[in-house]
Amino acid sequence: MLPDLEREKIIWIYPKEDPALVQAFVFEFNIHQVTAQVLVSRSYKKKSTVHNFLYAKLPQLHPPHLLSDIDKATHRIHQALKNKEQILIFGDNDVDGITGTALLVDFLRTLGANVSFFVPNRNIQRDLIIYDALDYAKKQNASLIITVDCGITAANETKLLEKEIDIIITDHHEPTDKIPNCVATLNPKLYNSTYPNRDLTGVGVAFKLAHAMINFLVTTGEVQADLIDLKRYLDLVALGTIADMGALTGENRILVRYGLQQLKKTQRIGLLKLIHVSEVNPEEITTIDISSKVAPRLNSLGRIGDPRKGVELLLLREVQEAETLAKELDVLNQERQKIERRDSEDVEKFLQKNPSILEEKAIVLDSEKWHSGVIAIIAARLAKQYNRPTIILTKDGEIGKGSIRTIPEFPVLDVLKENASLLLNFGGHDYAAGLTINVQNIPEFKSRFIKEANDSLKDQDISPKLYLDAKVSFRDLTFEFLESLSLLEPYGTENPQVILFTIAKQVLPPKIVGRKHLKLSLEENDRFLEGIGFNMAHRHASLMKKNLKLLIAFTPQINVYLNKSSIQLHVRDFQIIEQVT
Repeated sequence: MLPDLEREKIIWIYPKEDPALVQAFVFEFNIHQVTAQVLVSRSYKKKSTVHNFLYAKLPQLHPPHLLSDIDKATHRIHQALKNKEQILIFGDNDVDGITGTALLVDFLRTLGANVSFFVPNRNIQRDLIIYDALDYAKKQNASLIITVDCGITAANETKLLEKEIDIIITDHHEPTDKIPNCVATLNPKLYNSTYPNRDLTGVGVAFKLAHAMINFLVTTGEVQADLIDLKRYLDLVALGTIADMGALTGENRILVRYGLQQLKKTQRIGLLKLIHVSEVNPEEITTIDISSKVAPRLNSLGRIGDPRKGVELLLLREVQEAETLAKELDVLNQERQKIERRDSEDVEKFLQKNPSILEEKAIVLDSEKWHSGVIAIIAARLAKQYNRPTIILTKDGEIGKGSIRTIPEFPVLDVLKENASLLLNFGGHDYAAGLTINVQNIPEFKSRFIKEANDSLKDQDISPKLYLDAKVSFRDLTFEFLESLSLLEPYGTENPQVILFTIAKQVLPPKIVGRKHLKLSLEENDRFLEGIGFNMAHRHASLMKKNLKLLIAFTPQINVYLNKSSIQLHVRDFQIIEQVT
């Protein structure tokens, strides 16, 4: 059988302790002691930093003028508005690009602009996106292109200049050595950027452009300050930021927190229908609902369908059309899931036949059978399952397209830059990137990538880890405490759900539920609680002895059943300490 990290021992990283700092936070913010310990465990040391994290509001967003080239962008858009020019919004084909495209189209139409949009098929190489945009713009008689979540890695400046169409790039991917020659390039990751938030997503940058445009038009006296309420675009910002795994700290945390509030009262008919077919209550929507239910349906268009329909859905105002299109997305998502299962099973079978692959500290796999639209999902799953940097490549003729996901100990962009001579193109982030490559170069690139991982990673780096936030007693787990803990929301990248731990006694034999999951009955300090360990059914046999005492790591949750609320434990891991006599 293939080694499975779910069966291997997970390294528990215990929380930092600073009782004096915990008490200082409790006194200053009137929060539960465990909530204060979570903040200390997550390296918060100053009261001012904690205050900004817990209570930051929209006025604390960074001014858009801090983005390099933002003045050039607003002046060019202003010119296009005055001259009634045709503007093309050209977005990337993931949720971040789709939401950012919809945001700018909606915003510019509100200003009276002549604006159209296009979102390319996922199979187009990233370095060809700009040229595809130029060709489409000429057909639309557009004289200005604004990219969303793409364009920063377009290289050949001469070709761009030959087309005589102005381009404004809004992107958040890491730039390569050359920046395209455009009217303006808005990207917080530019080498000389002084913008305080490098972690803006594509839709975040688009929102900043809209904000800057309003500020400009208010300054010139062409619009009233209350003409457009920018808060109504925050539902799109939240959706795109969460889907793109933007860090939920600092400015992004503010955007998503208020964006979730906007989502709960959104007037976007298409988005509401999408939320409903995802079986989510919009009034109770969470970041987990978005990342696991809503975003995958929208993302399925970019993976195996036409991503333009995603923008259309977010712009639709007619109920029946929106309902029809939302159902189409739901069906397409089911098809994407089938393709994903098929290719995932093929990958797992290959690994089972070749277990020596896992003797290396990186996984690089290639095949002509895998669908290019699902390789990112497979790479992410393998990187998490085996805790190794992972590249999944699919081959189409002489070209290979790859998706990379990695671990915190192994950022990949520098590795890709060192091997740029073997690649046709690459881009993305340190922990999620993509590449294209000539098939003949795959063996050499694979060898170099794995060697770099083997040389730089230690055995402990590729061991799965569980970061614990605080030790608790079951007596701490009250509804009032969970309310205090909710101050830490929204959860997501760089602000994960809280994981607590305690020692508890197993009072009843474990049960397997839903074939894959494990249900535990636990007692600690004369209080009884149930725990559910998802995908832990394989550990059932180890718990069949009576009177076991467990060291258990969990996330407390409120479970509602038959209109009754109870506290349940989402079990993350457990260790058997001893058998109580």
